[in-house]
Amino acid sequence: MLKNFRDKIALSGITVLLIGVILLIFTFISAYGFLTQSLSIITSEDMVRIFGEALAPLITTSIRIMYLGIMGWVGSLLTIRGVTIIAHIPTMQTVAPPQKPIVPQQKPVPQKAKEEKLKEPEFVVIPPEQVSQPQPQPKPEETQKNNSQPQ
Repeated sequence: MLKNFRDKIALSGITVLLIGVILLIFTFISAYGFLTQSLSIITSEDMVRIFGEALAPLITTSIRIMYLGIMGWVGSLLTIRGVTIIAHIPTMQTVAPPQKPIVPQQKPVPQKAKEEKLKEPEFVVIPPEQVSQPQPQPKPEETQKNNSQPQ
């Protein structure tokens, strides 16, 4: 059935991709079923009783939300890995028969063309000159302070 290594990699990539997509579809169906359930709001005069009755469904709902989040995360990771495996399947390299090199035939250049080539200017690159940095001059305020101080 699978004759070479490339086909095995392709099959494993497609399998991982399909498992990821199926897991994502199941996650979305579960989330839809969870969200379409009827929600009832508990009302009572006693606040302690309300918290006691609401705490158990709240914990159950939190566990379901975490479960759906982890399922979606794992499903997306599997889908990404499947796509990566399929995208990086090694290509089969075919060996081409060696061809003899083509040697371009040189045409005889007329004498005028040779002279024109000699007359063309050559490009010369001249590096920029080194510019010395000027010494910083003292500010006028500093010279006045130095002159006004007794020595």
